[in-house]
Amino acid sequence: MAPRLQLEKAAWRWVDTVKPEDVTQEHIELAYRIAVPACKRGTCRRNCKGNPNCLVGIGEHTWLGEIDENAFHNIDDPNSERRDKNTFVGLTNLGATCYVNTFLQVWFHNLELRRMLYLCQNSRAEGHNAESDYEPKTICEHLQYLFALLQNSNRRYIDPSGLVKALGLDTGQQQDAQEFSKLFLSLLEDTLSKQKDPNLQNVIQQQFCGQFSYVTVCNQCGRSSALPSRFYELELNIQGHKNLTECITEFLKEEKLDGDNRYFCESCQSKQSATRRIKLHSLPRTLNLQLMRFVFDRQSGHKKKLNTFISFPEVLDMAPFLEAKEEKCTYELSAVLIHRGVSAYSGHYIAHVRDARTNDWYKFNDEEIEKMEGKKLQLGIEEDLAETVKSQARKPKSSKGYHCSRNAYMLVYKRQTEEEDQTQMNVEMPAFLQRLVDQDNKKFEEWCSEMADMRKQSVDKGKAKHVEVKELYELLPAQEGEPYEFVPVEWLKKWLDDSTAIKAIDNSHTVNIFLLFASFIFYFI
Repeated sequence: MAPRLQLEKAAWRWVDTVKPEDVTQEHIELAYRIAVPACKRGTCRRNCKGNPNCLVGIGEHTWLGEIDENAFHNIDDPNSERRDKNTFVGLTNLGATCYVNTFLQVWFHNLELRRMLYLCQNSRAEGHNAESDYEPKTICEHLQYLFALLQNSNRRYIDPSGLVKALGLDTGQQQDAQEFSKLFLSLLEDTLSKQKDPNLQNVIQQQFCGQFSYVTVCNQCGRSSALPSRFYELELNIQGHKNLTECITEFLKEEKLDGDNRYFCESCQSKQSATRRIKLHSLPRTLNLQLMRFVFDRQSGHKKKLNTFISFPEVLDMAPFLEAKEEKCTYELSAVLIHRGVSAYSGHYIAHVRDARTNDWYKFNDEEIEKMEGKKLQLGIEEDLAETVKSQARKPKSSKGYHCSRNAYMLVYKRQTEEEDQTQMNVEMPAFLQRLVDQDNKKFEEWCSEMADMRKQSVDKGKAKHVEVKELYELLPAQEGEPYEFVPVEWLKKWLDDSTAIKAIDNSHTVNIFLLFASFIFYFI
């Protein structure tokens, strides 16, 4: 027989021998187990249904142990939201926007781009009233304000929702990360073209835009035609290749045009077999190399990710690939954009970016920023975090000065100059932008102060409750011979929880009802 049933049977055993008129208070207390010894902590795991004096397992463990201030509140330390000294500011992931955050961090670390953006006219911000919130309208204004916050905010991370909404990317759906970069730069270029300063009008072309041409030669007459074009990034096929040089070489290789793909020759006035190749004429200061990891699969009708390992150098010599041979055309690796995951439609994006001032490498993962040890790029851990693929290729060893990745989808190289101007390492912020940042920092400090006060009030209240509960458990249950009261267990649980508003206990009718109920039972025995 279960212990509780045994206890109930023993409590009512006297009914067989005691007449109703001989029932005493002692019998009633025995029947309802009023005199059963209270359970001690550690003897049972939860409140005993057969013992009214059991006060174990109803939430008292939170209060009877050692004081833990964190148990008295659910408010995090506001200082954990504060930016540490000599660290960068992160960006909130708004849901499927991590790829946007990676590009924003890369562009923020392009000091020349940031400096030029700060020079853009912004009458809305310059005439802003400090008592009202500033609301950027154009893409340029959003970038200005965002970069200013990334530079001097007291927050550990900031919210880029204004820019994301202005770009129409706040749908919660994963967008094409490979298309975003050039589309955004094209949009920014169009916005800057409306500036009066010619230097601002051309900043995107100077920083990111290069020139190449499609050159077609007719096999019949030898006529050569060139179609000039410009690019923000070179889109490189990685399938079947092991290193970056192979990818660039294939991009520039000669292509045969024959069969249904023949070329219409203006001289011959008919379709002829021909050859076509791309000729690089000029390269920008910042060279974006798009590794085409996400390709269309004709069998499935969807995009898929190529998990091909690609080796790439820290210093890239582009002179051999240019039509007009230059004595020196070297680029230094400044950022690597990573996609974690095996699917083209899901996963997570992070960025490894080199600080142009110190040459230290940092990993930007939305709100979290980690400084890498040493001065070298470290991608090993990112490769280990990749999801398992069916054909798990073994990572090849990299030579000194080279790195290898199966998750890198964009490489950003910065052109080396003869002499680095150290005065260009610091980017001065315009006064009107600094005022906006100061205003936001003031709001943040007020929020920190408010959260700290709420946290303290909660802790003080918790400490008082801690003392109150201990005192109560020293008094309950009542000593032998003393009058007793009935307290509902559910009420005690709510009272111990301390997060639920509870009413005072009204036991004015409890004893009378209890005695009436007992008499009712004995009358029919």
